[in-house]
Amino acid sequence: MIFHDPFYLLLIFILAPFIGALIFRGHRHWDRCNYTNAVHYSDLKTLQSIKPTWKIRLIRFLPWFTMIGLLCIILALARPQLGINQSLLRRESIDIVLTIDISPSMLAEDFKINGHQTNRLDVVKKVAQDFIAGRPNDRIGLVIFSGRPYILSPLTWDHDWCLSRFSEIQSGMVEEGTAIGSALATAVTSLHNSQAKSKVVILLTDGVNNAGQVTPEAAAKVAKTLGIVVYTIGAGTKAGPVPCPVMDDTGHRTYQNIPIDLDENLLTRVASQTGGRYFPATNTEGLTAIFERINKMERTSLNSPQYQQYQELYPYFLLLGLILLLLESILGNTIFRRLP
Repeated sequence: MIFHDPFYLLLIFILAPFIGALIFRGHRHWDRCNYTNAVHYSDLKTLQSIKPTWKIRLIRFLPWFTMIGLLCIILALARPQLGINQSLLRRESIDIVLTIDISPSMLAEDFKINGHQTNRLDVVKKVAQDFIAGRPNDRIGLVIFSGRPYILSPLTWDHDWCLSRFSEIQSGMVEEGTAIGSALATAVTSLHNSQAKSKVVILLTDGVNNAGQVTPEAAAKVAKTLGIVVYTIGAGTKAGPVPCPVMDDTGHRTYQNIPIDLDENLLTRVASQTGGRYFPATNTEGLTAIFERINKMERTSLNSPQYQQYQELYPYFLLLGLILLLLESILGNTIFRRLP
């Protein structure tokens, strides 16, 4: 708990002598009530046998109602506040564009989740979503591509909206092919006007550049000029052909082994040209580790300041103080009133 106007607390020291005098005066007042107007007894034992009533027992506490009531009002003036929530300010954030290949080969089922065979695209979507959830202070954009790129989400701090877009990702959304250069150029364009301290593209693919009008090297050159770091990830096993679901002539789902065709040399050159790195991801655990590693590498060096949300408590202290003062006045003029 903190006080918004703590200087009002000085009133406690100013009023302390008056409060003490009030208590002393209260005791003197009730002492006179009990002993000044004496009654003569012929036998002291008779007087000693008389037990004090509950009024006599409680009357000495009446001045405390005034003291505590005044104290509560002083605390209310100081505006006590209780912190109820803590949040991060978005400052010096990193702008990150995830660029994901959704070509048909991304449906190859050479990855696993919880022991079950799963296609590459589903694993990438899950790992990417976890990555976004771990970057609450950064703007995130999302580009998907196969034969051409498509901006699924511009740079945004609204991570809930960005994450909701993942449910729309599926292979076949755009024409077939793997336009790595055009996809990278689109991601770089998204970051062109960014004022962020750091700008990053994470490009994931499982193929070779065979579509689009921009070469990956040309896109990487522009990225370097703009100070954009590109991390590339090559997804898929290296152990020969992998099963990929296809539809036969009757419309039934079947599997066909497809060859591995990943241009790791290209991905390495693109990443190194911009100051980034290439990471091969041959399984789910490896892909998760790669995103975790990038997550640690791309952290702002400045600590983001925090702000606290507070709940005002002064109404409670003010109400309690007024109740105590009112109660003291009522009791002093009714139950504990001294008749002349």
